[in-house]
Amino acid sequence: MNANPDLFSTLETLATEQRNPASENIDTEPIWKILEIINTEDHLVPIAVRREIPQIARLVEWVETAFRSGGRLIYVGAGTSGRLGILDASECPPTYGVPPEWVDAVIAGGPDAVFRSKEGAEDVPEDGMQELRNRSVSDRDVVCGIAASGRTPFVFGALEYAHQVGAKTILITTNPRHSEDTFIDLVICPIVGPEVVMGSTRMKSGTAQKLVLNMITTATMIRLGKVYKNMMVDLQMTNEKLIERSKRIVMLATDVSYDEAQAALEAADGHVKVAIVMILNRVDPNEARSILLETDGFVRKLVQ
Repeated sequence: MNANPDLFSTLETLATEQRNPASENIDTEPIWKILEIINTEDHLVPIAVRREIPQIARLVEWVETAFRSGGRLIYVGAGTSGRLGILDASECPPTYGVPPEWVDAVIAGGPDAVFRSKEGAEDVPEDGMQELRNRSVSDRDVVCGIAASGRTPFVFGALEYAHQVGAKTILITTNPRHSEDTFIDLVICPIVGPEVVMGSTRMKSGTAQKLVLNMITTATMIRLGKVYKNMMVDLQMTNEKLIERSKRIVMLATDVSYDEAQAALEAADGHVKVAIVMILNRVDPNEARSILLETDGFVRKLVQ
């Protein structure tokens, strides 16, 4: 067992490593009370996230700019934080029809760490740097480190490399901001307080991170015209559920029947947005695609 008194001293000061007074006797409580304590603490999370909306909005602007200029959003994390980045990245292509490389995710320990914990992998900053070298990160990209503690070496190595090549660098943490990290352009820090189980940052901290990641990619996709009203109009029809959802979206957007929606989707080669424009403008698929090019992919502009 190695001794690391400096790390010990750091952990002592982190908000996420403190004992929570509300749960000090949780090991003596009945099941219903344990669950009530957890649930009560979870109510603090969205409030903490809401306080960070100005910073999240700034990040969305950067990500939108990156996508429009051929750049990417790259999440970097370890453990729970890394898995949440992978979850958000993997769901963007089917939901919004974007190329998988638009939103990428790196986890300490590699793909195997998604399914089986590799806690020691987070301790090597050079590994984080190498992962970004392997992805040829450039000044067009946005690199978003996710670390509840705000100090994970793997994540900070990646962020330092990203800064060196001119990429925008962001840290999402659930501990307060500190100013000495000059290679980080923006810090998003919903302060959720001590965890119900001391140091178990898969709980409130993980929930806060998931909410922030949802906001980043969803708001960006809306800004890129991937949503009409509140419907995903660039989804990919990759399974039966999404095929039927696509028909329903066309029906809701154009007030046509089920059969008419299906026929339009078939003519549009499964592209929901194209099918909607075909119906609304009474044009063929090629004309619909040309119209969408003129409106930068926004269906709303056609309606207005």
